[in-house]
Amino acid sequence: MKVIENLKYSKEHEWVRVEGNRAVIGITDYAQDSLGDIVFVDLPEVGRNVKAGEAVAVVESVKAASDVYSPVSGTVVEVNAVLEASPELINQDPYENWILVLEMSDPGELDALMDAQSYERFCEEEEE
Repeated sequence: MKVIENLKYSKEHEWVRVEGNRAVIGITDYAQDSLGDIVFVDLPEVGRNVKAGEAVAVVESVKAASDVYSPVSGTVVEVNAVLEASPELINQDPYENWILVLEMSDPGELDALMDAQSYERFCEEEEE
């Protein structure tokens, strides 16, 4: 399982890369591995306001469909449209192939997320 330093992680297996007041969001390596071969990504509408913990996108694999939850609140300002034609890119590199970008309304919510070491421990506990 690949975990990247300097990202924040949610208990729902999303990652966040902070760029100023923007949050770039995707699913973790653990999540893509659990899902298996990803065949479809349902992206949110640009301009949509979301609250932390709200389902914001859907990732479908040959095994299951899984909601992607927003780790922070904000407004969707960008989506990775490349994933509509090539959803399997998430399997190839889930940290390079982000799903959406939010303009954060409350950057303080980042404090509730895990760092890389905490996320690794969390995943190990889930495996037990």
